[in-house]
Amino acid sequence: MAEQVRERVGVVLVNTGTPASTSVADVRRYLGQFLNDPRVIDIPAWQRWLLLNFIILRFRPAKSAAAYRKIWTERGSPLLFHGLDLAQGMQTELGEQAMVRLAFQFGEPSIPQAFQAFADAGIRQVCVVPLFPQYASASTGSAVQAAIEAAAERWVIPSLHVVPPFWAEPEFLDGMASHLQGALAQEEPDHIVLSFHGVPEHHCTRTDETGAHCLKTPQCCDAIGGANASCYRAQCMATARGIMAKLQLDPQHVTVAFQSRLGRVPWIKPYTDVVLTELAAQGKRKIVVAEPSFVADCLETLEEIGVRGREDFKAAGGHELTLVRSLNADSQWAVGLANIVRRSCSWLASP
Repeated sequence: MAEQVRERVGVVLVNTGTPASTSVADVRRYLGQFLNDPRVIDIPAWQRWLLLNFIILRFRPAKSAAAYRKIWTERGSPLLFHGLDLAQGMQTELGEQAMVRLAFQFGEPSIPQAFQAFADAGIRQVCVVPLFPQYASASTGSAVQAAIEAAAERWVIPSLHVVPPFWAEPEFLDGMASHLQGALAQEEPDHIVLSFHGVPEHHCTRTDETGAHCLKTPQCCDAIGGANASCYRAQCMATARGIMAKLQLDPQHVTVAFQSRLGRVPWIKPYTDVVLTELAAQGKRKIVVAEPSFVADCLETLEEIGVRGREDFKAAGGHELTLVRSLNADSQWAVGLANIVRRSCSWLASP
C-alpha cells in the first residue's frame, strides 16, 4: 500500500507591524494605518478620521519617530528582525512539512505577501499564529481578521487554522520564567513588576456576555471562568500567577501593571508609569520589570520601559530598573512555539 503524502502547511506568524524606517513620514504612514483599525480605536469612523488627521497624526509621528531612533539597530526594527529570526528558527524545527513566514498587519512583510508565497508553493492549508499570548480584540482579534480578509481576497481561498492565545501554555510560561529568573539571580531586586500592554476597560467588559462579572469587583480576575474566559486582563493576571508559581515568588514582592494607554477613556489598572513612581516613593531602589504580553522586544519594551520608564523611576528616587528581555528568537522559544502550533493544528501533528 502506497504511503500517503502529507500536504505541506503554511505557517504565518502575525504581528502588528513596525515603520519601515525612523523617518517621520514612515512613522506617520504606519500610525495612520495602525490607529485607523476600528478594533484599535473603536469609535465611529468619522470620529476616528477626525481624531487621526486633526490631532494624532499632526503631533505624534515626530515624537514616535524620535522614540524609534532610540531602539533602531543596524538590522532595523527589533520587532522585524526578531520576528524574522523566530520564523527561521521555527522553519528549522518544523522542517520540510511547513513553510514559515513572518507577516505584519501594517507594513512589510505583509500578510498578503505571505499568502502569495504559500500559493506559489502550492500550499492550500495555512496555520495562522497571532504572536500575542493573551487575547485582545485590538491585537489578536485584529490579526485574525486581517488574515481572514487576506485569504478571502484570493481566488482560491486556502483552508485556515488559527492558533489560540497561548498564555497558559507551558512553553510560553517556562520561557518567560527562565528569562525573569536569570535577571533576578543577577540583580537581586527589591521588587518585581510584570508589565502588560494595556487596553481600554470597555475592551474587557465587552467580552463578558453576562455583563455581571468583568471589572465588577476587585477579585474579578482571580480565576478564569465562563464569564471572563476571553477577558484580556483576566488572562494577563493568570499569566502572572503562572510565572510566579513557576519561580515560587512571594506575591507581595510582585506588582502586575498595564502600560501604553492612549486617550482619555479609562484603561485597565494599575498603570505601569504610576506604579514605577509609587515604588520609588515607597523606598524601592532596585526593581526588575518583565513584560509577558510581548514575545519580541519592540518600542513598548525597549523605549517605553527601558528608557522612559527607567528615567521616571530614577527621577522619583529609584536607583536601578532592569528590563528583562523578551523571548525574541531564543532557540528554546522557537522550539516551544513550534510545539504549541503542532498541538493546536492537526495538519502539523507528528505522524
